[in-house]
Amino acid sequence: MKMRHIPAKCLHVSTPTWWLESRFHFSFAEYYNPANQEFGVLRVLNDDLVKPQAGFGTHGHRDMEIFTYIVDGKLTHRDSIGTSETLGRGSVQYMSAGTGIRHSEMNNGDDLLRFLQIWIKPDRYGLKPNYGSRVFKKDDRHNKLQHVLTDFKRYESEKDAGEGVIPIHQDCNIYVSEADAGVVQDFVLAKKRQAYMVCIEGKLSLSEKVQLDFRDAVEITAGAVEDLPLKLKADENVGAHYIIIEMALA
Repeated sequence: MKMRHIPAKCLHVSTPTWWLESRFHFSFAEYYNPANQEFGVLRVLNDDLVKPQAGFGTHGHRDMEIFTYIVDGKLTHRDSIGTSETLGRGSVQYMSAGTGIRHSEMNNGDDLLRFLQIWIKPDRYGLKPNYGSRVFKKDDRHNKLQHVLTDFKRYESEKDAGEGVIPIHQDCNIYVSEADAGVVQDFVLAKKRQAYMVCIEGKLSLSEKVQLDFRDAVEITAGAVEDLPLKLKADENVGAHYIIIEMALA
């Protein structure tokens, strides 16, 4: 078993233009660190702040599973396969970029937009491009771990049902929770698995071993023989909003 705490102050802060402030958990864009390229199949985790009436213009992706979790504000998505929609807090969008897809991500509202964008390496290249989304309510994640993403291999086909847990092309699971002050939740990291956790808002303690403050992260690796039980306790004063990205051991 191993845990590595990543304080928010250690994240690379990128401000390439007037409307964008990003925090990179791994090498991305102008930030290159050969010792910090990825964690298992997790290739990118960016915490983005986008000012009103601005955003990412049309650009392309390929051969990546892209998952976006909206924290605050409204995110408007348009893409080359005909999708156009606006999503708010707690909602998610995902793309299998596959052989190629172009899209834009804009803040057309009057409030600051914050979202986490997560890139997962697919289990194979050359997939057909696909887009989907889910509109979740706070009750879906309130004081519980909401399972929001999993592997297509859990299903009989590769067709997304459009509701429930989101399927992607990788052995990876994502959970989110918005816990009240002092609430304790149990999470078991199976043997030969690993997880990356981010405290999105508030504060959180992990099995009384690691204290996560606002925007902190932690890498967790289970052993090869036994499962790793974890206790996730939201701060007694401010609670915690957090995300867990769980995957096979690299």
